[in-house]
Amino acid sequence: MDSSIDESLNAFDILVRQLLSMWEQAISLLPSLFIAGFVLVITWIIARFATRIADRLTDKTNMRASLQELVETLVRLGIWIVGLMATFTILLPGLTPSSLIAGLGFGAVAIGFAFQDIFENFMAGILIMIREKMRIGDYIECEGVEGIVESIALRETHVRRNNMELTIIPNSILFKNPVKILTDQKKRRHEIIAGVAYDTDLDIAREVILKAVASADQVNKAERIDVFACEFNASSIDFKIRWWSGSKPRAMHESRDNVIRAIKRALDDAGIEIPFPYVTHTFKEPMPLAQKE
Repeated sequence: MDSSIDESLNAFDILVRQLLSMWEQAISLLPSLFIAGFVLVITWIIARFATRIADRLTDKTNMRASLQELVETLVRLGIWIVGLMATFTILLPGLTPSSLIAGLGFGAVAIGFAFQDIFENFMAGILIMIREKMRIGDYIECEGVEGIVESIALRETHVRRNNMELTIIPNSILFKNPVKILTDQKKRRHEIIAGVAYDTDLDIAREVILKAVASADQVNKAERIDVFACEFNASSIDFKIRWWSGSKPRAMHESRDNVIRAIKRALDDAGIEIPFPYVTHTFKEPMPLAQKE
């Protein structure tokens, strides 16, 4: 009985000594924790001021908005890396910057495999921000998504569709797949198909269509207008009509509307038929027709 009591007392004494030792270690770490917290606060303040300074400096240049955001992000990231390294060195005195960098090097390999998609989007975001094409405000089309680029971040790009829906696209998709930038230039060529009847004089029809397109609003008169006879269709001879107008979707719809209405009006005035599809039925034997008495 006495031996079991003595063993319990010894275990209790060991537990108390361990708790006291942990408490003393925590007390001894308080100055380091205070200094580490102070370093983190200073890092936060420096990062904010450095970002504002970088923002003012880049605003004075002709740098693109996406590239400005990249510079600010890299400045903020660099300051935080230095601040966190200083914090770990204070908390762990035996940890030197060289050993910390070496540890990060080995850890980066494991983290890279675990977060491959995240780092892929991160690197794609940097490359998208660096390249000159696809700026904020451009109208793009990629993998079935079409709309205006609202913002380009390090991991994702925000695209606002015509119906005001917001689509968030991972940067790796935009970097690895073809992207149509419809507003890369202020003007863009548009085209439609118009058909005329087979008994129409094609030279006259071409001249009528050409004058109609040249008179339509929203058509760039300084650029060439093309009217080509392109196909023998089932009920018509088709013309391919090409003209230049604004590159934005609204300009495309407005110019297309004006061109189609001008062509229809001009062909009607000239007495040129825009045929409907004709269907001719041929029977193997003559069909008897019943007459009413």
